[in-house]
Amino acid sequence: MEAVLTEAVALLDEAGAPALTFRALAQRLGGGVASIYWYVESKDELLDRATDHVVGAVLADIERLPGSDDPIDDLRAMALTLFDAIVDRPWLSAYFMRNTSLQSNALRLYERLGRQTLRLDLSARQRFHAVSAIVGVVVGSAIDLGQEPPQEVLDGATSRDEFLGRFAQEWRELDPADFPFVHDIVDEFEGHDDVDQFRSALELTLAGLRLQAGA
Repeated sequence: MEAVLTEAVALLDEAGAPALTFRALAQRLGGGVASIYWYVESKDELLDRATDHVVGAVLADIERLPGSDDPIDDLRAMALTLFDAIVDRPWLSAYFMRNTSLQSNALRLYERLGRQTLRLDLSARQRFHAVSAIVGVVVGSAIDLGQEPPQEVLDGATSRDEFLGRFAQEWRELDPADFPFVHDIVDEFEGHDDVDQFRSALELTLAGLRLQAGA
């Protein structure tokens, strides 16, 4: 099973879920397609197990993080670790915690996040919503960052800054009476850093949690 999952993850890393077929996996392993069915019953199961295989390594990284006296600081460190893993493997976001009966490592990671909220003065509902919000910010931001840039940027016809600058100029030409917010933030939008934007979203979420817990 270890070899099957290692090669499945390699295929996913190379070209995403469409590249992961039983035929392609069997070729990587040097066997027949029927041999894969000894380990998994379907592609969905294979995707869930491959995801959990990767999340196991993320969980190990999180477990090695030094703890602190501040649960919100610890939540931040865990969230950043998970974010980096999903940015490195954009395919991971689609299957993370999709099936916790197969993804035991994902459930353990969720538990590690949740335990930090047990150190705060919150109700069960507030804890549930807090962890959901953190996971949502992490996964959603990582999906956005992991998307391929526009084709003209990939081809080298234009740079990312030039591409954003084109839209920024279009925004500046809008009527400020109709788009006062857009005019206010257009300089921030032009040339913005996606990772900085994620960190800001995470800090807003954690600040709200700190305020709610009276910490």
